[in-house]
Amino acid sequence: MNFHAEQVGVTAAKQPPPDELETLIRARYPIIYVVTWEEQRVEDHVSIIAQSRSKDLFTWTLTSGLQERGAKRSARKGQVADPVEALDTVIENKQPAIYLFKDLHRFTSGAANNAAVVRKLREVSNALTDSYKTLIITAPVIDIAPDLEKDITVLDYPLPGPDDFTILLERIARDVSENSDLELNIDDNSREKLVQAAMGLTLQEAENVFAKTIVNDGKLDADDISIVFSEKRQIIRKNGLLEYCDTDTNLGEVGGLETLKDWLEKRSVAFTDRARQFGLPAPRGALLVGVQGCGKSLCAKAVSNLWRMPLLRFDMGRMFSSLVGSSEENIRRAIAVAESIAPVVLWADEIDKAFSGAQDSGGSDGGTTSRVMSTFLTWLSEKTKPVFVIATANDISRLPPELLRKGRLDEIFFVDLPNMEERRRILEIHINRRGRDASDFDLDMLVDASDGFSGAELEQAVISALYEAFYVDHDIDTNTLLKSLKETVPLSRTMSENVAKLRAWAEGRARFASLRDVKTAHEPRRKLEF
Repeated sequence: MNFHAEQVGVTAAKQPPPDELETLIRARYPIIYVVTWEEQRVEDHVSIIAQSRSKDLFTWTLTSGLQERGAKRSARKGQVADPVEALDTVIENKQPAIYLFKDLHRFTSGAANNAAVVRKLREVSNALTDSYKTLIITAPVIDIAPDLEKDITVLDYPLPGPDDFTILLERIARDVSENSDLELNIDDNSREKLVQAAMGLTLQEAENVFAKTIVNDGKLDADDISIVFSEKRQIIRKNGLLEYCDTDTNLGEVGGLETLKDWLEKRSVAFTDRARQFGLPAPRGALLVGVQGCGKSLCAKAVSNLWRMPLLRFDMGRMFSSLVGSSEENIRRAIAVAESIAPVVLWADEIDKAFSGAQDSGGSDGGTTSRVMSTFLTWLSEKTKPVFVIATANDISRLPPELLRKGRLDEIFFVDLPNMEERRRILEIHINRRGRDASDFDLDMLVDASDGFSGAELEQAVISALYEAFYVDHDIDTNTLLKSLKETVPLSRTMSENVAKLRAWAEGRARFASLRDVKTAHEPRRKLEF
């Protein structure tokens, strides 16, 4: 193989390092399979490479055939639209060139009717090895016959980065200013937030949603992030494995959990470019373990609103399928979708139930649960995209020990029953939310009467009191609420052994999500063995 012509004029010290696609072309890889939805962006990129290498660029589609890029002629002559004929032309042409074939993957699978194309591609690979020609195939999915695995190099084309979206925003602002009376002045803060929100979209999707925001309100600023998220919601709906959660819950609506709130607040700015320059990695995630009904799921919704990121609910039940291998493929697809729209918050609710029995799944489901768990845990360790995983669990004994290891998640928080101040705050929130003034109630008496209640049980007590008051045509008051609280048996009493076991496990193993009562923190605890 002669490299001389490819290396003329190349000086590493004076030129920036080439991108991977250009490197493969210059190294004379004969067939490159580029996995992407953005074939136009790839074509523009390849055009720049072709010009810099003094090569012609030809494109092929099944509908237009093989034609030189920019040429004003029909390429339908001579049956050149046929893939085998088009590949013959690639072999016969002698001049240095790059050939970009779009959607040829429909003819590269192992189906019997594709045998001629598969055979011809092997001949192309052999012929192009000693030439200055390169064949590039673009497709949104990988579909390659086993016969071609050694002849084709697969390249995942990256989605647009911050610089691409910044250029797009500047172009949109310039075009709008030139073609209308509207002036788009995008400040640095709005630009950074819009670019961060658009990460994971293609350039076409981003351009569409930016245009939509301008049409809606005549401006383009940080307040339009919710509209950008609507485009990501479409991606999730098309996939079907993840659930996009709309939420307006904020941390102020979560009573107590001050330690957890402070931890989340400090990481709210850790996804910015400034944080990367400072040397901060993006937060990986947190596991919230504790008593049922104490605000774990509510926190997952609140962090999405705090960080202005989409919230995806990861339902493990959707991953499992009766077909062999489908469950493992489903979780890989779900992870790929989450990463494609990152930065994002991925909420794995009640993960203990999803992975219960994983240790013995070989005898119950052929090891499917164990393999799904392994795929998920490996991804947690190796993920590089800004996907913040917030997992919740009630029963720590069902969790695999591997999930608790540091490095997969940043922190493990224990969410205990609310203390006195937290119960006061929770009662205030739910009373005020239902159109009453909490200051009209004797909160001290209600707090004393609700010892051992979870946040969810306090909310239900308020709702129950409303039913009682509405039935007798009277507004709720302190006595009505007290009656409702006395009639409620909290979970901490009916399952006191389980709560005690959870608390015993949390001592020294997890970080408490709440500021602990002085009395509770220092009183001696009975040591129990389980």
